[in-house]
Amino acid sequence: MAVVIERLKRRPDFLRVANGRQKYVTPGLVLQMRQREDIPATTARVGFTATRKLGSAVIRNRARRRLREAARTAMPDAAVAGCDYVLIARAGTLTRPYPALIQDLRTAVAALAPRANQVRTGS
Repeated sequence: MAVVIERLKRRPDFLRVANGRQKYVTPGLVLQMRQREDIPATTARVGFTATRKLGSAVIRNRARRRLREAARTAMPDAAVAGCDYVLIARAGTLTRPYPALIQDLRTAVAALAPRANQVRTGS
């Protein structure tokens, strides 16, 4: 079943995900995840960020656009409902072939999914 994807937009939400300390690093991106109890069980929220280390505003915006499109393609089927995700652009985000970037995202979500299920079931 596809998960409804919403956007993370507020800084406190990004900081809560970062403080959750669950992340997975791939050549194309870094994915952070945090389990949430206060959002509907059919929804996942996704935020995007690119640091200034990546380059100028034009480059950072291009990286965020690539991440948004990858998330639009992969997240409805891959995301765990009730979780917040933050995708962080890396240098490889700009140069990585698009199919590889989508595979990076799917791999990262799949790697973090068991952790979300552990929190949900209380294991």
